[in-house]
Amino acid sequence: MIRVLLVDDQALLRSGFRALLDIEDDIEVVAEAADGREGVALARRHLPDIALIDIQMPVLDGIEATRLIAADPALAGVHVVILTNYGLDEHVFHALRAGAAGFLVKDIEPEDFLHAVRVAARGDALLAPSITRRLIDRYVVEPRHLRAPAGLAELTSREREAVVLVAQGLSNDDVAARMVISPLTAKTHVNRAMTKLHVRDRAQLVVVAYESGLVAPRQH
Repeated sequence: MIRVLLVDDQALLRSGFRALLDIEDDIEVVAEAADGREGVALARRHLPDIALIDIQMPVLDGIEATRLIAADPALAGVHVVILTNYGLDEHVFHALRAGAAGFLVKDIEPEDFLHAVRVAARGDALLAPSITRRLIDRYVVEPRHLRAPAGLAELTSREREAVVLVAQGLSNDDVAARMVISPLTAKTHVNRAMTKLHVRDRAQLVVVAYESGLVAPRQH
């Protein structure tokens, strides 16, 4: 059973999402919150698999709520998915840096919404390769102070290679093909790299790869 927490200040939207989720046999909405602070408290109380969090809310916004959840070791199993009206914008980028596994636009088709919840519950980032490339092109290429995260020196050459390919927007299958290894081995390299770099998922792995200088942004 996939346990979901809904966090949105608009009751109508929460009820709409809940209606979609409640009819699914493998999904259960365990709690609802109208602001980020309440959402974080309910995440700690219920330990959901997925926290669907609106990015703009009173009291505590979705970015700060995401940061608090991602920083709490007791909530390591909670995958935050950001809900937004605007698609990929700078607020979403900050939420991904804060620890979100991905994002969904609120006018998403119902079947796509349900699929996304199940993808996030598996621990996969909701960032298709095309979205990853847009993320890189629009924000990661901005000048930043490079910072080497703890664990970067611990990566093997194959793990580094896998991280670079992920940061270029490749899926595990594409990484496997490029490295001439099995998809399972590719996934193992990626997962070990995430563990060593202390990141929650592929979304953060992409950001760390660029901010550490492991991958150089394309020049425009």
